[in-house]
Amino acid sequence: MSAPSAPATGRDRASPAAAGDGLAPDTGRPGFAVYLHWPFCAAKCPYCDFNSHVRHGGVDQQVYVDAFGAEIQAMRALSGPQVVTSIFFGGGTPSLMTPETVAAILNAVRGAWAVPEGIEITLEANPSSVEAARFRGYREAGVNRVSMGVQALNDADLKRLGRLHDRAEALRAIALARDIFPRMSFDLIYARPEQTVQAWSAELEEAISLAADHLSLYQLTIEEGTPFYGLHKAGKLIVPDDELSAELYEVTRQICERHGLPAYEVSNHARPGAESRHNLTYWRYGDYAGIGPGAHGRLSTAAGKIATATERMPETWLTQVGEAGHGMVEQYPLEVAEQADELLLMGLRLREGVDLSRWRMLSGRDLERDRIDFLVRHGMIEEMGSDRLRCTPKGMLVLDAVVADLAI
Repeated sequence: MSAPSAPATGRDRASPAAAGDGLAPDTGRPGFAVYLHWPFCAAKCPYCDFNSHVRHGGVDQQVYVDAFGAEIQAMRALSGPQVVTSIFFGGGTPSLMTPETVAAILNAVRGAWAVPEGIEITLEANPSSVEAARFRGYREAGVNRVSMGVQALNDADLKRLGRLHDRAEALRAIALARDIFPRMSFDLIYARPEQTVQAWSAELEEAISLAADHLSLYQLTIEEGTPFYGLHKAGKLIVPDDELSAELYEVTRQICERHGLPAYEVSNHARPGAESRHNLTYWRYGDYAGIGPGAHGRLSTAAGKIATATERMPETWLTQVGEAGHGMVEQYPLEVAEQADELLLMGLRLREGVDLSRWRMLSGRDLERDRIDFLVRHGMIEEMGSDRLRCTPKGMLVLDAVVADLAI
């Protein structure tokens, strides 16, 4: 399918969330999510430090289906019976999976926990690995939301970022996703080398005209161990300085707000009601089972809340699942002080803020009043009634420092 010559804007075409997309409404509660990590990519992007691996000979997907099924059962033994509120296929590139693989893994999840109708089921996709039959197959398997790694809307930057698709493929994939799935989001990276505020503003305006109801907009970060890190250290890759990056962040926030996609989290923008249920589980500090190579989880068990992590190397993970029934390499209890700090760090990322009564219940104390007052005076945080606290846009720029100040 070709992209429309004049894409509908948010004003011309009602968002699926507004029109009624069959998804259950957000309850505001943390929830219980299932994260499924498919670690394979067609190529490794030079900025990426995620757990992703290239296997040019392909992979035996049925072998991985069986291993996912075994690890799902191991996580079920830890979590006990739960009602799942969202499922997310991340990676890597989950759109390299066949629809049959996706369906089989979803069936394994349904066999372990209660999965109500209408919950959000997201699959990440790259435009270069998208075609209509595959997308329709995912939809038939139960996927009702797709999140695409577009990253840029011009060919020069796509090439620089190491993406395998071009602008035309991205536009076709966006149009296809809008036609097939009740909900669709795509990612863009900003603060790219040589990027100006004017160029980013124009690109973002176009992205909003293409988006249905959600955009994830990430600032480029130079991560150690990536090719970009080496180039940056050698002076061969120049990214915007802190002042320009802050300006780009502020412009991003203002443009999205003006078009009805306010930031509900530091990097995520949505029309009201279209926020990612799965990511809200993380930021509201809910429980989530992390399944697949390199996945992390947080589970409430009979013995208390635990953190889990699985083996990162896919083949080693497969071997371990075959021998032990799971690929976990870490499983440790979280002290209540750790949980309180994590709750604060995650909750302050959200526009809705953090629930202080829950923080108090975990930590056994109140946040220090003088620290709250200091940060309020300096415009870093704001109080929302007596029991909620949130960062201001200014505070979001230095979120880690704000959390460090509050959590002492």
